[in-house]
Amino acid sequence: MNHHPMKLVTIVCESHAREAVTKMLREAGAHGWTLFPVEGDGAHGRRPADIPEYTNVQVEVIVPPEVSNTLFERLGREFFPRYAMIAFESDVRVLRPGKF
Repeated sequence: MNHHPMKLVTIVCESHAREAVTKMLREAGAHGWTLFPVEGDGAHGRRPADIPEYTNVQVEVIVPPEVSNTLFERLGREFFPRYAMIAFESDVRVLRPGKF
């Protein structure tokens, strides 16, 4: 069975950035993503998941390396100055590359 190298990009951001982030994902070439509410504690303090004004969301998207590069460039330029967020990528292998 052939495995195809891809990138898993994970973005954790303020919930009010959700629409802008998902719009940017589509524009950059992502075919889909998974999004869910998360909570945690970090540089911006505690972010509980049960209070909508303070909720964070985690967005995960699997993309080819060139799309990941575009995402990181746009996140750094357009989003990091305006929103509390983090982003990181991991190497993954997929079986059906046409889905991504």
